[in-house]
Amino acid sequence: MKVQYICSKCGKTMDVDTREPKCECGGLWKLKYDLPKFDEALIDKDEWSIFRYRAFMPFADDAWRFVSMGEGMTPVIRYDEDLMMKMDYFMPTLSFKDRGAATLITHCKEIGVDSVVQDSSGNAGNSVAAYCAKTGIDCEIFVPEGTSPKKIDMIRAHGSEVHVVPGNRDHCADVCRAQVREQGKYYANHVYNPYFYEGTKTYIYEVYEQLHRIPEHIFVPLGNGTLFLGVVFGLEHLLASGVIEKMPKVIAIQSEHCAPFAEAVRQGLKDPAQVIPEPTIAEGIAIGRPMRGTEILEKIYQYDMEIVKIPEEAILPARAKLARRGVYCEHTTAGNLAAYEEYVRLHGRTPDSLITMCGAGLKSDH
Repeated sequence: MKVQYICSKCGKTMDVDTREPKCECGGLWKLKYDLPKFDEALIDKDEWSIFRYRAFMPFADDAWRFVSMGEGMTPVIRYDEDLMMKMDYFMPTLSFKDRGAATLITHCKEIGVDSVVQDSSGNAGNSVAAYCAKTGIDCEIFVPEGTSPKKIDMIRAHGSEVHVVPGNRDHCADVCRAQVREQGKYYANHVYNPYFYEGTKTYIYEVYEQLHRIPEHIFVPLGNGTLFLGVVFGLEHLLASGVIEKMPKVIAIQSEHCAPFAEAVRQGLKDPAQVIPEPTIAEGIAIGRPMRGTEILEKIYQYDMEIVKIPEEAILPARAKLARRGVYCEHTTAGNLAAYEEYVRLHGRTPDSLITMCGAGLKSDH
């Protein structure tokens, strides 16, 4: 299988073994390869991880066997008659980011990367640190101040060096990227590197395999867009393969304290609106400057997607409500339920809906 990077801005192609995190024009890489039609006969049902779908991934060899820790294959359970939850914190590092980390570090393994740097609000850093530990790759993680101490403890436990950066999430990313430029280390970033989305798209493959259909309404948290884009790519693949007849209604979730996409749609902008993030306990989606923002907005407009903002005061009650159902999740994840309830308040009953339980609660208690 021939796989190339293609620049999202100028269209330039590049070999995927490059160490350059983005194109010289500033555009981020996308992956270009021949993707076979989705067919359940191509699923390796003896493999209990996201790599059961490796027929639909751009990997040349079996490097994934040295990387995988059994991520994925998370159950879909009922919340009530209208709402289902995909339990994506049932993962090695307790968050959905393991999907993308597994495929990104598989790519690193394939091209011989031995040292990586990454910035994160916590979950992605924890995932990359764990999979680097599994494969013997040195790892440095930059996190913004205010990151859950338990997430930082987990990253350090995996043997990675942690840098806590004063300021917000966007400033943390700037500091990390400056070090990448200065030291030339591989930027194993979940936003920049398109191999990450090869993992997050398996969220949709699993839902389809488990339910034998796709729900009518899919609610997806939207910060940097790692799960959002994975969901869109997975749905587009099913649509192009003739497996589903139409795109379901995708509703993106943003914090009311940090909503550059919601504001962009309100103004009809092609790029995310410039916002100053206010403090929010939904730290996982508090991204004021999403680097794939233009690409994400194109998808939002293309499929006439809606955006719902989480009322900040609704997050903790939603978290308590979930805990009373036996689901102990982190604050950002509880925001998904709060957003669904806000959408129902605004639009009425919304049956056949799916939200993700994307992060566990124990590691996010402050």
